[in-house]
Amino acid sequence: MPTFNGSVFMPSAFILIGIPGLESVQCWIGIPFSAMYLIGVIGNSLILVIIKYENSLHIPMYIFLAMLAATDIALNTCILPKMLGIFWFHLPEISFDACLFQMWLIHSFQAIESGILLAMALDRYVAICIPLRHATIFSQQFLTHIGLGVTLRAAILIIPSLGLIKCCLKHYRTTVVSHSYCEHMAIVKLATEDIRVNKIYGLFVAFAILGFDIIFITLSYVQIFITVFQLPQKEARFKAFNTCIAHICVFLQFYFLAFFSFFTHRFGSHIPPYVHILLSNLYLLVPPFLNPIVYGVKTKQIRDHVLKVFFFKKVT
Repeated sequence: MPTFNGSVFMPSAFILIGIPGLESVQCWIGIPFSAMYLIGVIGNSLILVIIKYENSLHIPMYIFLAMLAATDIALNTCILPKMLGIFWFHLPEISFDACLFQMWLIHSFQAIESGILLAMALDRYVAICIPLRHATIFSQQFLTHIGLGVTLRAAILIIPSLGLIKCCLKHYRTTVVSHSYCEHMAIVKLATEDIRVNKIYGLFVAFAILGFDIIFITLSYVQIFITVFQLPQKEARFKAFNTCIAHICVFLQFYFLAFFSFFTHRFGSHIPPYVHILLSNLYLLVPPFLNPIVYGVKTKQIRDHVLKVFFFKKVT
């Protein structure tokens, strides 16, 4: 790699060190990470198969759940194979272009997941607050538009951040990245040039996607709670609220980890690096691991079909 005044000019590759400060125990950390990955892939795949082959589940609520499961599998698969290559096989090198591609995939799938959670919240809002219009609003065509919309929104908004790195950042202090995957700010901070534009655009994307989604998800659930508590019968209130519990659990764990990871990377200079990197990894690994468990436990239709898969006719 050519160097200029002690900096690296347009590096061809980066070195991902994994979890800084915990290099000696990374091989052991990889065991629970791989277990979460396998459980997440199996659980989400099972949800996809059940929804695909069970005609009674071909309704918006479960179609969105299938979208979420597919996104979770893709998100985990973007990071874990390379991460385990670092932890177990000492393969830390990744080419510059492959690093940017991984960055685009990770942040795009994160944004897609956020968009799907918003769609799920709107589906519950319409189903509970204006149920007579639910079938009309959430038509098959509208579901297709939502899927395309959240995917294009993510892909289009993330691409400029890669262009800013590729075209504007030519000199890097080092090619060693103190992270276990290619995260936007982890790469940007290595540059010797002015990175204010990169930081500003990163904040814009975060608030344009996560900020927008969390505001409308919160408003949806506030309106749902108001409607539910106005129902005259206690049983009806419980049934309506129960359909939202799984969504609320997934929503809270996703956005709590997302915002904690986002703000500590930018403003948490006092937090030890290994704590931040571990939390960043958990932010990507925990939701795909927990989502099928939460929906399997809290959603009766999914739970019943999972039991039928394993116990056949024993479950009625």
